[in-house]
Amino acid sequence: MSESIRIQLNGKPHEAAPATSVRELIVSLDLQPEMIVVERNRTILRRDDYADAIVEEGDVLELVHFVGGG
Repeated sequence: MSESIRIQLNGKPHEAAPATSVRELIVSLDLQPEMIVVERNRTILRRDDYADAIVEEGDVLELVHFVGGG
């Protein structure tokens, strides 16, 4: 079994451990899942599904981080 899978993250190659959830990936990048919108293979994921969505070889992920302000 491979030690990592290859994905595209915000337009750049990235490696992740097999069976990593989208939520785990976000946390590993030191981001807060509550502040991120994820597009996976051109489909927006529901935030409630981040923990169940497993990143797979070849996935294309775009993470958009929202910043509050006024």
